Amino acid sequence: MTQTNAARVRFAPSPTGLTHLGSGRTALYNYLLAHQTGGQFILRIEDTDQKRFNPDAEQDLTSSLQWLGLPWGEGPGVGGPHAPYYQSQRMEIYRQHAEELVERGKAFYCFCTPAELDAVRKAQQEAKQPPHYSGKCRDLPLAEAKQRVAAGETHVVRFKAPKDGSITVHDELRGDITVENRTIDDRVLLKSDGHALYHLAAMVDDHLMDITHVLRGEEWLPSLPLHVHIYEAFGWPQPKWIHLSVFLKPSGKGKMSKRETEAMKLTGQSIFIQDLAAMGYLPEGVLNWIALMGWSYDDKTEFFTLPDLIEKFDISKLNPSPAAIDFKKLDHFNGLHIRALPAEELARRLLPFFEKAGYQADPAVVTRITPLIQERIVTLDDAPEIAGFFFRPSVDVPAEKLLIKDKSAAESAAALAKALAVLEALPELTAAAAEAPMRAAADELGIKAGALFTQLRNATTGQEISPPLFESMELIGRETVLARLRAGLDALSKLS
Repeated sequence: MTQTNAARVRFAPSPTGLTHLGSGRTALYNYLLAHQTGGQFILRIEDTDQKRFNPDAEQDLTSSLQWLGLPWGEGPGVGGPHAPYYQSQRMEIYRQHAEELVERGKAFYCFCTPAELDAVRKAQQEAKQPPHYSGKCRDLPLAEAKQRVAAGETHVVRFKAPKDGSITVHDELRGDITVENRTIDDRVLLKSDGHALYHLAAMVDDHLMDITHVLRGEEWLPSLPLHVHIYEAFGWPQPKWIHLSVFLKPSGKGKMSKRETEAMKLTGQSIFIQDLAAMGYLPEGVLNWIALMGWSYDDKTEFFTLPDLIEKFDISKLNPSPAAIDFKKLDHFNGLHIRALPAEELARRLLPFFEKAGYQADPAVVTRITPLIQERIVTLDDAPEIAGFFFRPSVDVPAEKLLIKDKSAAESAAALAKALAVLEALPELTAAAAEAPMRAAADELGIKAGALFTQLRNATTGQEISPPLFESMELIGRETVLARLRAGLDALSKLS
């Protein structure tokens, strides 16, 4: 579905940890809406929480977005008309807006000490009341409050939330939500050290950056009434609000937590983007997978490229229901995208995984191998295990692995010797030239062709499962194949 108005959207993570699937999906949906409408996808770094700031997280974030193929049109490293795109560099902007709200009577200076606030909180807990600000400084005369500020008294700026009536806010995914104003707390907008909190900083930035749609996690839904009040306090038009569904752990029971992510790593699974890249998943497969965890095009289409998603994405088809993380589906989609890649491109992506496994892989050989394994691998990391034998100088195969079922060691050795003689007699070892003579040899030996081929596969590749046997032999090369068969025959002879 093509939208008519150009959307300006932002992906605004806090650099406090590694980039995970939830962040990746939020970025994807924002990117799709921007590109579908001819708008702009903005990256903004919300780094005002200096206590939780992780200097490595930003690099992980930008690398993850680049790997997924979701470049930003404005933001760090790119620039744009609304720079800077780091909230830590916009503190004066937030201070000015906080003071504007104070002047408008929509916010107030609060001088309550941490000890006072803690005492009030404990009393509320004992009374089984939800924690909330007591309102002590809410109605201080502005002139008096300003004098205390000028005198250097420690203070914060709190929003003066309306206490009468109710507010109805609209979420594009969930419809109208009505909340009693008395339940909305007087939240801190500006801390005593001058750092703005999300409730102020994000609203100010979204307005100044002309954001038209806010697609963010469901965890911000309880704050939506407060955020709408802040917009109204400034007299600003609101963006469209879309709060995305949450991810559940693979069991479908409960949200993902740090404990689950650690347990996943022990089983070779991960929700972190860079881990998925290292494990051999394609960005195309990951995007296809996460796109469908919260959105669908129809009840039958499942394969999507990024251009497909840009064309077909529609906010109205987002689903608010929680989505369980299903790694079997990731494997499924990754396999589909591996098979959809041109062989040359797949070979290019496979090369680093052969090298990581310790093989000195010739790119030309990898390119020739790729069509043989393209239908068989689920991740790029599968390739060295399936096809590493192409790059080994030799394969060490236990003699027992070369025994033909129901045949003695001597009979098995005779079969391998016959196969060796047939291959030695061929003018060249190609798949086309080798298969028919080898089937004839099996007939002469009185054994099934499959049994002989299994013995040959073990002897030449060192594994029972491999790409097609004779195509593999051709790529391994005549002299190497013959040397491996002679080594296998020698092992069988000692066994017999």
